[in-house]
Amino acid sequence: MDGIDAETSGSRAAGPTVPGTQSVARAAVLLRLVTQAGDDGATVADLARRAELTRPTAHRLLAALGREGLLDQDEVTGRWLPGPELYLMGTVAATRYDITAIARDIVRSLAVRTEESAFLSVRRGDETVCLIREEGSFPIRSFVLSEGVRFPLGVASAGLAILAFLPSHDVDAYFERHPDLASRWGAAHGEQRLRARLRETHSTGYAVNPGLIVEGSYGLGAAVFTRAGHPQWALSLTGVEFRFGPERQAELGRTLLAHAHQLTTRIAASAR
Repeated sequence: MDGIDAETSGSRAAGPTVPGTQSVARAAVLLRLVTQAGDDGATVADLARRAELTRPTAHRLLAALGREGLLDQDEVTGRWLPGPELYLMGTVAATRYDITAIARDIVRSLAVRTEESAFLSVRRGDETVCLIREEGSFPIRSFVLSEGVRFPLGVASAGLAILAFLPSHDVDAYFERHPDLASRWGAAHGEQRLRARLRETHSTGYAVNPGLIVEGSYGLGAAVFTRAGHPQWALSLTGVEFRFGPERQAELGRTLLAHAHQLTTRIAASAR
């Protein structure tokens, strides 16, 4: 199944050419890391390590974000959590970017029809972020993917589906920016093998992750498009290997594509 713990690279915070952008980039990395940590929050030491910052630098940026209300520090544990201003900004941005309200019943229908866990993910830069999870009725499940989990494009089935339908020059640029996919995610994510899966995805219309992240766990993904025809979201299914044999995999793929087309049509009608 599509796995978890996509690391946030410190390279996002490195090498800016415009004065002042380094601090902004580093603060953005810290904001992402804190939101990924969920309700438990994250310590300064962990955030500094994952952002590839010194602890004093991380503390200084976290304190500045805290003063602006973007982050909040638990008085007992000292862990950092999303702040109230981040919530308020998110509610405003949601009116433009959030499609969960119009997608939830489609994701639920997908889970009911297939009996597998169904998901909606959105593209954010070079990653996908899971927005909705709906449990299937089949009793054997994986709980690896859930709301808020991020993956690089091309790793989980949702990101593979999106990457496959990007313009070729965008795909080339993506591989140039991420030469370390194989070292981080395994040899199956090397550029040559990943490009082969992209071609297959483009041919069938849906992506397959045959247990490449978590052994024995499969994922299927289909891109969902904006009015302009850009792959911005993806629907996906995950389940155990024996439920994703060739014959049923084709059936699941057809069901997945039908739901993705329905959501694409709905998005076009909503002017998003």
